[in-house]
Amino acid sequence: MSREFPISLTPPDWLVRNLKPQQAPVNGAAVARAALAMALPLALGLAAGRPAYGALASMGALSGVIGDTADAYRMRVLNIAVPQFFGAVGVALGTLVYGHGWYAVAAVTGVALVSGMISTIGAVASVSGLLLLLNCVVGAGLPLPSPWWLAPALLTGGGLLVLLLGLLAWPLRAGVPERAAVAATYRTVATLLTTAGTDRTEEYEEARRTVTHSLNQSYDLILARRARQHGRSPDLTRLLAQLNAITPVMEAAPAAHLAARPLPPEIPAAFHHLADAVATGSNTLPPLHLPVPTTETARAVDHAVRHTAEVVTAPDVDPRGIDDRLGRPAALGIRTARAARNVVLSANSWRYGVRLAVCIGIAQALVSLIPVPRSYWVALTITFVLKPDFGSVFSRALLRALGTVAGLLIAAVVLAEVPLGWWDVPVLFLLAPLIPVLTPRGYGYQTAAITPVILILSDVLNHQGTALLMPRLADSLLGCAIALTAGYLLWPESWHTRVGDRLADAVADTAAYVEAAFGPHADPPARARMRRRLYRDLSVIRTEFQRALTEPPPTGRRAAAWWPLVVAVERIVDATTAARVRVRHGAAAPSTAEITQVTLQLRELSEGVRNAETLIAVRTDLTGPAGSVLEPLRQEVAAARSIASPR
Repeated sequence: MSREFPISLTPPDWLVRNLKPQQAPVNGAAVARAALAMALPLALGLAAGRPAYGALASMGALSGVIGDTADAYRMRVLNIAVPQFFGAVGVALGTLVYGHGWYAVAAVTGVALVSGMISTIGAVASVSGLLLLLNCVVGAGLPLPSPWWLAPALLTGGGLLVLLLGLLAWPLRAGVPERAAVAATYRTVATLLTTAGTDRTEEYEEARRTVTHSLNQSYDLILARRARQHGRSPDLTRLLAQLNAITPVMEAAPAAHLAARPLPPEIPAAFHHLADAVATGSNTLPPLHLPVPTTETARAVDHAVRHTAEVVTAPDVDPRGIDDRLGRPAALGIRTARAARNVVLSANSWRYGVRLAVCIGIAQALVSLIPVPRSYWVALTITFVLKPDFGSVFSRALLRALGTVAGLLIAAVVLAEVPLGWWDVPVLFLLAPLIPVLTPRGYGYQTAAITPVILILSDVLNHQGTALLMPRLADSLLGCAIALTAGYLLWPESWHTRVGDRLADAVADTAAYVEAAFGPHADPPARARMRRRLYRDLSVIRTEFQRALTEPPPTGRRAAAWWPLVVAVERIVDATTAARVRVRHGAAAPSTAEITQVTLQLRELSEGVRNAETLIAVRTDLTGPAGSVLEPLRQEVAAARSIASPR
């Protein structure tokens, strides 16, 4: 007979969310690269009689394995090579100040400030800043082989080995990952069209979010490649045109859903055929047998699907249309200078840089005053826990501690039972693949996978065996304590969720979108970019919301209060898009007074959300002509304002 846990033994929701593994597919190629890239350098070092050199190269390969997350080959170059360069600079700086006492403390603290500031630029810069500080801490805390350039060369060589393995198939599969990403986006659109108009509203909303996420990923992938190519690749131009062709379908889908009529199965089936054509690069399709449209919404969907089919099957695409729709990214030098200027002038980058520097400075000063074995592990723990884009500091500290304990149990068995030397190679070959397998599951799982690998390589360097276990645990717990105290509790902003502020910005942008959708000077490409940016921002808000839910009370409870309003704003954007589609396909346009009324209510809602600590009562007196295309939008705005009232 099953028994219920007593209330006192029931874990809190925020803890359950932290420990729940995320679902993610296993990247078989990345698993194979991890095994080979980390075991091979150690084997070569042992064969050459220089096991320490092999261990350092394997440590460099570890950073490459962590950054090996991109499918497209050009993105792999960016994701792995750039951070490796910063890592080489970091270990060189650390080596130069090794053994210099307080000068080393000051140098590492200064590097922490720079690392924290550049980490706010973007994903690649974040990993680069991470490696800059990590390797600087290692160089300042360990006696590395001389001359000073040898350790940077070994660490960088290990990381570049991962890159080399990742690029081996490039000549045979050039362009395949990009086509696969666009085809995957088309398949998510097919799922969206399958649920549109049905009573499965939750499935429809989840499908729309999936399309937004997939579309963002595909645009980021293609535009990143496009920004590095001054010339025009026909394949690239075609992929961009195929992504742009989804925009009318994305605009028609909300109208179809609000019409409450399921779409004929031939329509999502057509998109599956389009996805197959995109994946293979073909410009031929089986005949589209679409039903004759009889309503405004049906005409919008039919027109959007046929337009997409024309783009997919077009042998040539005018590149000028691509620029008009998306805008050509600025040159790399211009974007780099712009990012550097923003970092220097941004209060957010300075705030995070100082926050990280304070914690690292405390750690380095503490281990300089108090003898701590393997003291550099304290700063390494702080560096990982205080990443600005890796989630909640509190959650990461908790997961770091739990993951370290789990990893130490595995390491204890290996260090106690496996003889030092050649037996470490097959053990590393078996343990290294766990890193790409467990990393997508969550930070705690990643820590559990990395910990035994690091300890095995550390044992090769210093031959301490199981004596490494307790210092590693103590240093990790000390680092977590410093991060929680000096990087979390002493910063009041850590206790407050940013969902409210970001949601207020999204509501204000929604008001501007309503004006752009029905204004006299509406620009279709600009409107499409605005809508896509809105959905991207709402996706970020959802991510921030999920992060806030992992915080302990009261932060998690405050975040949960905003959730209904997040959903309501998404529905407002959908209703606006649906109304615009209906107008474009025959419905009467709304009056200026109607548009002004709706935008005024949205801006009042935005200010109320921005200025209130808790949701407050607001007016919901939205009225308008019966039968207006804005009637569903007015209902959604009224519902959003009602949600903002206390219950």
